[in-house]
Amino acid sequence: MTVIPDPSQRFPLPHAPRTVFLKPHVTSPNIEVGDYSYFDDPVAATAFETDNVLYAFGPEKLIIGKYCAIASNTRFIMAGANHPTAGVSTFPFTIFGGAWAEQTMDIITSIPSKGDTVVGNDVWFGYNSLIMPGVRIGDGAIIATGAVVTADVPPYAIVGGNPAQVVKQRFSDAEVAQLLRAAWWNWPVELITENVRIIMGGTPAEIERIALHNGLMAD
Repeated sequence: MTVIPDPSQRFPLPHAPRTVFLKPHVTSPNIEVGDYSYFDDPVAATAFETDNVLYAFGPEKLIIGKYCAIASNTRFIMAGANHPTAGVSTFPFTIFGGAWAEQTMDIITSIPSKGDTVVGNDVWFGYNSLIMPGVRIGDGAIIATGAVVTADVPPYAIVGGNPAQVVKQRFSDAEVAQLLRAAWWNWPVELITENVRIIMGGTPAEIERIALHNGLMAD
C-alpha cells in the first residue's frame, strides 16, 4: 500500500516537532498557505503567523503557494510596518490615539500600499531571510540565507544579499517556460507520488513529458 503524506498533519515528522506543515496552523484570514508547504523552527514552529509575519495590521495578504520550504527565522514584513514619509517626521503619532490620532488619521490611511506579498510554489527560503512588503516571488525560486528581498523575484531564480539580487537562474528561459507550463505542484498528489524521484532529480524535459502524457500542460 502506497502511503502519501497528509497535508492536514500539523506535525508531519513524528519525532521532529520543529517541522510543521503550515496550512493547518494558520488562522488569520490574511494568510493563505498551500498544501505541503512547511516551516522549520527549533523553538516556536507553531507560532509562524505571530512571530514570523510581522506588522500585519492592514488588509494586505501573505499568500504562499504549495510545496514551499521555509527555514528558521524567515520573516515576512507586512505593509503595517510602513511609516509616513511625506512630511518632516516619520514618527507614527496616529497609532497612540487621542488627539494625535484625531489630527493625523488621514495621513496614515493615505500611505500607499504595495499590495499583497505573494510567494509562488516550490520556493525555498534559507535561514534568516527577510521578505519586505508587496514583493512577488516566482515559482521554483531560492532565497539565500540572510537575503533581504525588496523587489520581485523571477521564477527559478536564486537571489541573495541585501538588497537581494539575482545570483543565477536555475534553468534556461526555455526550461523555465516548460516548468511553468507543466506546473507539477498542481498535479494530483498520486501522480506526484508516482513521479517524485523525477521531480526531485530529473530535468525540465522529463517533467514536461509527464505533464503532456497526462494532459496537464497549461496552454
